[in-house]
Amino acid sequence: MADGSPADATSTERGLTYPFAGPPASGEAAQVAPDILWMRLAMPMALDHINVYAVRDGEGWALIDTGLGIPSSRDEWKVLLDGPLEGRPVTHVICTHMHPDHIGLAGWLCERFDAPLLMTRLEYVTARMLLADTGQPAPESGARFYRAAGWDEEQIARYRRDFGQFGKAVSPLPSGYQRIRDGDHIRIGGQDWRVVVGEGHSPEHACLWREADDVVLGGDQILPRISSNVSVWPTEPDADPLGDWLVSLERMKTVLPEDALVLPSHGEPFRGVWTRLDALIRGHNVSLKRLERTLATPKRAVDVFGCLFARPVGDGVRGMATGESIAHLNYLLRQGRVTRTRDADGVDWWTATNTREEAA
Repeated sequence: MADGSPADATSTERGLTYPFAGPPASGEAAQVAPDILWMRLAMPMALDHINVYAVRDGEGWALIDTGLGIPSSRDEWKVLLDGPLEGRPVTHVICTHMHPDHIGLAGWLCERFDAPLLMTRLEYVTARMLLADTGQPAPESGARFYRAAGWDEEQIARYRRDFGQFGKAVSPLPSGYQRIRDGDHIRIGGQDWRVVVGEGHSPEHACLWREADDVVLGGDQILPRISSNVSVWPTEPDADPLGDWLVSLERMKTVLPEDALVLPSHGEPFRGVWTRLDALIRGHNVSLKRLERTLATPKRAVDVFGCLFARPVGDGVRGMATGESIAHLNYLLRQGRVTRTRDADGVDWWTATNTREEAA
């Protein structure tokens, strides 16, 4: 029900407090704060859901994130719009960032309700760039990038085959949008929401903070149980997104209040944002030290999967795993803690500059 709320079943795990018993069922919504509904859409992948939120805005709703642009998600939205959202109009569509599970149905919803799309500039422009790649042949620079990481020819052939798939899960975006920036205030339902931007997981990820009661729509920037993917991609092979990510997490500790209610895109709403930010930072620093020890002998990016990831890396996530490995390697390279050497076959080999155990 639109006026319902999840059962009060507070639990604590690793210093985080989860104030609600569990997520709403498909086609249902739960009130998690005044005028805010939590809904969940299914996704056909290992990460099997995304949380989306509706904030009451006068006689309608502002929607935050949209799910994948696939028929099943459209069907779920139709049930939600007619049911918990009471057939009321959508006044704004706000996307935290440009990944398909967040913007997949933004264009469809904007067109259906003649509603504006609100995003940061880098997220909108990057999405438009990736949509333009749909159906195009893979660039040779991408093949070189993955060959340098240690992919074999069969894996590179799969990259060529699958290139330009972004548009298969993203409906066409509106040709125009309303830009939001760090520090901006968005007025929704008579309340101000402050934009807090993070980097690393995506170029210019927008969180929204309702300062009146310290509710934070956290997107993928602050997830309670998993760490967001932080990757280097062929379009910017020397990027340092992990450096951007760690700086953003430290900065958010100085901006967001400790007892904020965080409404994440995956997992359950929680309190304890400083604790979670500290854990994310600590986790990456531990991984970096372990990686540095592993590089006492030269390794390729694909050789350090076991050092960084708890689970085996299959073909379905090889691109993200490679990107995250290179993100950690590039971070160490920027700090002078590793060197990179490309061999005659175009493969990069990474070696720690100081292999003494006490330095690791």
